[in-house]
Amino acid sequence: MDISVIVPLYNEEESIPELYAWIKRVMRDGGFSHEIIFVNDGSTDRSWETIEELTKKDGQVHGIKFRRNYGKSPALYCGFNMAQGDVVITMDADLQDSPDEIPGLFHMIKDEGYDLVSGYKQNRKQGDPLSKTIPTKLFNATARKVSGIHNLHDFNCGLKAYRKEVVKNIEVYGEMHRYIPYLAKNAGFDKIGEKPVHHQARKFGKSKFMGWNRFVNGYLDLITLWFLSSFGRKPMHVFGFLGTMTFFIGFISAFIIGADKLWSLSMGIPQRLVTDSPYFYIALTMMIIGTQLFLAGFVADLVSRSSQGRNEYQIEKTI
Repeated sequence: MDISVIVPLYNEEESIPELYAWIKRVMRDGGFSHEIIFVNDGSTDRSWETIEELTKKDGQVHGIKFRRNYGKSPALYCGFNMAQGDVVITMDADLQDSPDEIPGLFHMIKDEGYDLVSGYKQNRKQGDPLSKTIPTKLFNATARKVSGIHNLHDFNCGLKAYRKEVVKNIEVYGEMHRYIPYLAKNAGFDKIGEKPVHHQARKFGKSKFMGWNRFVNGYLDLITLWFLSSFGRKPMHVFGFLGTMTFFIGFISAFIIGADKLWSLSMGIPQRLVTDSPYFYIALTMMIIGTQLFLAGFVADLVSRSSQGRNEYQIEKTI
């Protein structure tokens, strides 16, 4: 199979038929063997009924239905597991991603040898508020710096193409869909490209992803991913080092306070109690914190990302 198209969606019943027809037209014109996988992320409208109708008339359409809303990353994770195409295309269901970009993305993977190609929406057809554009620009600048992928302008663009081996060897969980290029790079797929893509105005409903919470959550996820990619298999190197340094500074400080007290006594100089000095408690607190950091690193080393069931979701139906 040439292409698997994965479409995660939430309450997009009006858009699904038009998007389906558009994708089919592009596939027919390009002569691609394909499948379309709709992942219904707990929609409360008739999105799933619409998907069921499409699967009945077209055997190349498949659907996954979550019992509740989990988010975009879980939807992509389950879609990646089902995908069989040599090239996997992801796009949003709101018609803002143009299926006409699929042939170009496909050829960049197959002919130019890219592992992953991310879309770049240069000219947006629908003006976004400052509450979305400013955080997005800051987020992308930080993501480029931290990930080392300097040629991507829009990490969070939903329109992406992947070599099949990429989606089968990365784990997307939580809200890590923003950092799939970073995940791919950490997995050894470092030929990552970008393609300017056409951006459509939203025809139905409103965006589900607006506001500064995306900005805050994005940075928290980026810090998590950076730490896991750098120290996920060796957390003791971080916590152990910080704990040892903190304990050592606290211990030396306490030793100096005690030595000063003994010297004053030997010289007959009146000196207040050690416990009356605030520096004693600061030193003691640093020793306690240092010990806790060291133990945290030790426990984290034992756990070492062995969480089970992180990507287990309640799937009501698969067709």
